[in-house]
Amino acid sequence: MSTAASPSAFEAHTVRRPIIVMGVAGCGKSSVGARLAEALGLPYQEGDDLHPQANIAKMSKGTPLTDDDRWPWLDRIGEILADHASSGIVLTCSSLKTVYRDRLRAAAGEKLAFVFLDGSKALLTRRMGDREGHFMPTSLLESQLATLERPDQEADVVVVDIDNTPETIKDLAIDGLRRLVAG
Repeated sequence: MSTAASPSAFEAHTVRRPIIVMGVAGCGKSSVGARLAEALGLPYQEGDDLHPQANIAKMSKGTPLTDDDRWPWLDRIGEILADHASSGIVLTCSSLKTVYRDRLRAAAGEKLAFVFLDGSKALLTRRMGDREGHFMPTSLLESQLATLERPDQEADVVVVDIDNTPETIKDLAIDGLRRLVAG
């Protein structure tokens, strides 16, 4: 397990751009996103709260979303990104496909960073089974993994292994964002 030093307040303020914390269900988007926002002094928005009720009902029944289900949700997220293009925000969004990420980049005026929370299927399954009160059943993990188009080679993406503590994951994300902004 690797650890990273927390950034100084000065370094944290250099990451003034919208940041999407992304990945499949169970990867820790919400807990890492909230920690990241606090550390960077940025507002935080839980992307799941922006889903239309029909999407939540569909997922609650174990039915995967289609692209048509996701477009209005992604457009709403895009509006928030555009509103925070110069001031920054941390927002969670699965962003599973390249076309979704490209749509969000366009909405943010291309000044966007992604933190991809990456983990094994076994770890994700265990984490989903351990959480309480979430509408997404473990049965949908397989469809999310099948839909995921990995962003490893995209220039504005920081990849973080989730087989760490939430605090370490946050620190690794900040280190990666700092390198991304400096590059």
